[in-house]
Amino acid sequence: MSQSAVKASGVTDAPDAGRWKALVFIALAQLMVVLDATIVNIALPSAQQDLGISDGNRQWVVTAYALAFGGLLLFGGRIADLWGRKRTFVTGLAGFAVASALGGAATNEAMMFGSRALQGVFGALLAPAALSLLAVMFTDAKERAKAFGIYGAIAGGGGAVGLILGGFLTEYLNWRWTFFVNIPFAIVAAAGAYLVIREPGGGRNRSPLDIPGVILSTLGLVALVYGFTRAESNGWSDALTIGMFVGSAVLLLAFVIVESRVKAPLLPLRVITERNRGGIYLSLGLAIIAMFGLFLFLTYYLQIVKGYTPVKTGFAFLPMIAGMITGSTQIGARLMTRVAPRLLMGPGFLVAAVGMLFLTQLEINTSYAGVLLPGMLLLGLGMGTAFMPAMSMATMGVEARDAGVASAMVNTSQQVGGAIGTALLNTIAASATTSYIADHMGGAASRSQQQLVQLEGQVQGYTSAIWFAVGILVVAAAIALTLINAGRPGGGAVTGSGAGDEAEDELRVPVVAH
Repeated sequence: MSQSAVKASGVTDAPDAGRWKALVFIALAQLMVVLDATIVNIALPSAQQDLGISDGNRQWVVTAYALAFGGLLLFGGRIADLWGRKRTFVTGLAGFAVASALGGAATNEAMMFGSRALQGVFGALLAPAALSLLAVMFTDAKERAKAFGIYGAIAGGGGAVGLILGGFLTEYLNWRWTFFVNIPFAIVAAAGAYLVIREPGGGRNRSPLDIPGVILSTLGLVALVYGFTRAESNGWSDALTIGMFVGSAVLLLAFVIVESRVKAPLLPLRVITERNRGGIYLSLGLAIIAMFGLFLFLTYYLQIVKGYTPVKTGFAFLPMIAGMITGSTQIGARLMTRVAPRLLMGPGFLVAAVGMLFLTQLEINTSYAGVLLPGMLLLGLGMGTAFMPAMSMATMGVEARDAGVASAMVNTSQQVGGAIGTALLNTIAASATTSYIADHMGGAASRSQQQLVQLEGQVQGYTSAIWFAVGILVVAAAIALTLINAGRPGGGAVTGSGAGDEAEDELRVPVVAH
């Protein structure tokens, strides 16, 4: 960056010479967190059998992590702003490694559930710290586009990589290695981060912690995530499910009221009321709803209907990973500085919706090359292209003191979106499957015909839910195209504007004064 640009922006520090090395370790940590969301799913049946976990309790292996992670993300983002992002990042990595070791060594269900909750706690420290480090370290428009392209590819494609790695570890070693594998990731990332990350000075928010905000947001988000998780297993009319949703609405409304009145809020409302960031959080959350449900359906379809092994199932997702990496690093990153973000996000979500349309054609004997491969490739391309500007713009214009909590909102929209997607689409699929089997089982005389009807019913359920996912992606595209009105980033860096400022026709990449 030129000296004149530095002076114009109010930035007193030159860009950190080690920022690209730091990106390697930040990306590695992000990959570990995203992998963990899917890698455990592959190992769950084996772990359940070894530890004697009942069918009724097995959901807690996933739910304990989701509740702690989703509930504490805003708190984790605020801790990063208060305590320092590098310190929070390294602490999160160390804690995640310890929790993973406990999970791998679990001897009973209580130890397993506790370790998963602990992983969620430290993940909630780690994830917002990682994204906010990128936000404050990469200030040049073109460099920022490349860095967020890499980060976006990992955030989007890491879940599918987790399916491959989970399949290998479960099939050739045992389920415990799906936990132990996190330890070397965490050690390398923590050591590298400690040595090479130099966090820009002057960006901490040393205001006293908003304790009422912490309590209300944590309880509200936990109730929301648990409500959707319970709806999946107990139905939407279950009294406790309804109670959780009502309780969540009351707690989150109280949280908004408190945040509008306290002197040092946990989530300054300026972070989410700016139309571009609000559009990012909303459209990204909707896209994740569609995507998380699809991961689950395709995994079941490939293993149960097509009879794939866990490893083969993981490899079947490779086109989606390739599409995401290409969309994020080759399309999104290259066009980010040339076109307005909405012109990447809107079309990106629509391309992903076309990929989903391919997958609505699934049948028992569907050709992988004819339907699954092009569908997953388009889905990956579209999501990768959309994720890249979304990750970059989520911290657009925020002051340094708000970078952690703005980053936490990205993770919160993803986590809540994942919980909603899994519960909502699973419920739609289960209902369609039950209806199909009830209508067709009467004509099945032999056992083989009955089994065929059951498989057809499952596929009918998956395709019904995927149609909903197509609609959700179209809505996400519409929100991105209408709400996000920022122009393309300029070539220089400027001081971050206030969150309530009107978007300029030519949006310059935000940088904070150090």
